[in-house]
Amino acid sequence: MDVSTFYALFSATCFTLVGLWWNVVQSHSDWMRDPALRRVVGGIYLSFLLPALMGLFAQVGGAEQPQIWRVAFIALAVVGCVCTLRLLARSRGDHFVAWQQAGAALLYVLIAVVGAFPELARHIGLRPIQAEALMLIGLIVLGHALVWRFMAGEGCASD
Repeated sequence: MDVSTFYALFSATCFTLVGLWWNVVQSHSDWMRDPALRRVVGGIYLSFLLPALMGLFAQVGGAEQPQIWRVAFIALAVVGCVCTLRLLARSRGDHFVAWQQAGAALLYVLIAVVGAFPELARHIGLRPIQAEALMLIGLIVLGHALVWRFMAGEGCASD
């Protein structure tokens, strides 16, 4: 698959997930009344929104102007990492959620590093934009895991 096609489909899928999450949240207004649950709901929202935005910037910059997607990936990864680490600090001993958030924080760091130093991806035989795509897929998988845990009533429940 062409990388540009991948990012087009990826962004559309992530924005769809954002919309689906909004619908879920709308049907659970009690989640927004509890500050701890509201933080988790916002974290899940960002776990789909930030990769969607990265995908858009990858399409805008592409191979012709990689500095566009690189700067955007670095900035959005920093936002994602900071927000994820703040949630990690409040995971309340739920080991699954803590591992998920630690994994997401690590992926955000790696995304920023490859954005800043794209030659690192070439050492493993990938174009930088391909390495970023693989890490974004990982973020979405971790986001889905968090949604599942949260929806099953097992993750980050309010005390």
